[in-house]
Amino acid sequence: MNDIAAMIDHTLLRPDANERDILRLCNEAGEYGFYAVCVNPSWVKTARSFLSNTGTKIAAVIGFPLGMTLPQVKIYEAMESLFCGADELDMVINIGNARSGNWTAVTREISDVVAATGSAVRKIIIETCFLSDDQKARACEAVLRAGAEFIKTSTGMGTSGATVRDVAMIKSLVAGKVRIKAAGGIKTMAQLRALVNAGAERIGTSSGVAIIKESGK
Repeated sequence: MNDIAAMIDHTLLRPDANERDILRLCNEAGEYGFYAVCVNPSWVKTARSFLSNTGTKIAAVIGFPLGMTLPQVKIYEAMESLFCGADELDMVINIGNARSGNWTAVTREISDVVAATGSAVRKIIIETCFLSDDQKARACEAVLRAGAEFIKTSTGMGTSGATVRDVAMIKSLVAGKVRIKAAGGIKTMAQLRALVNAGAERIGTSSGVAIIKESGK
């Protein structure tokens, strides 16, 4: 089970989360051996202070959940999140630009965030539920060209989350040149295993504890 836990970004992005909730998230990450906690930028300092002497990584979401903030704002949010202690950045693309076919803008925005954030791990959320198969392919191409480390399927706030079909499609498109994070609606061990078998190397879920407990039954 340690191998499974080490693939999970233990996630809490609810707008009503308070400090006690964030501390519980961090404590659970240590207890169960999750790879990272994934939080909104305003909670990064809190998470860092709690996790400073642990191996647990901190991921901050950028432009979340709509992806429609200005590129300069995403760059600033990403840089400030790193300054506050984040190790990884989960950034939502401008979905409107993707759906409009403005791939130059999509690629430039990702590239600019990558250029501004040094050695951080960047996971680019393409929000698959809003894209056609052709748009998913173009989004993957944009991530590859921009030099990010991960393609992430979903915010978990869209009309649907990660699917085995989308993960398998992304895997075939990127040919091992970028890693895949599946997120959104992952609540059971069966879902997790299916997504990993399809090609996901990281799993984003708010149900990590329940999944690990389920596996121990």
